Amino acid sequence: MKPVHYRVAGALLAGLLWSNAGHSAASLLNFDARKLGSDEVVNLQQAYAGRVVLVVNTASRCAFTDQYAGLEALYDAYRERGLVVLGFPSNDFGNQEPGSERQIKNFCRLTYSVEFPMFAKTTVREGVADPLFRRLAEAAGRYPQWNFHKYLIGRDGRLVGDYVSATAPQSTQLVGAIEAQL
Repeated sequence: MKPVHYRVAGALLAGLLWSNAGHSAASLLNFDARKLGSDEVVNLQQAYAGRVVLVVNTASRCAFTDQYAGLEALYDAYRERGLVVLGFPSNDFGNQEPGSERQIKNFCRLTYSVEFPMFAKTTVREGVADPLFRRLAEAAGRYPQWNFHKYLIGRDGRLVGDYVSATAPQSTQLVGAIEAQL
């Protein structure tokens, strides 16, 4: 009778460990976000589960704004293999995203032909970050220090790495990390 009891306890423990691991991975993106210039709300976990996700805080008047082109190129090159880029405009640094959501959406579409999903303007700095960016920063050990900070999340929902603003979307470091996850 004891061996059965130990097997049941072992199975329960294994199940508990597995479910906790799944919960922590799933919760990294388990947030609702409103699409840019829209009333539509998306649960990021449900919408992008099983995909490789690159989360980026963006700005339209920044020295790094040209990274929109590189982010769109990444999205175009790898989306069929499971990559999605998620853009979150923020005016946290240098007042470089002062426009309305409509202005931001038009700028991204008309200037850089952005097709990757863009979400409502948000805050990302330490002390004022929205819940998603707070969770990402806690997982990475750092908050964005400027526009175009990138967080890479694997198919399992766990943080793979984060990349400072100066890391170009086509950098061998970022592309290599994305390809390793695909």
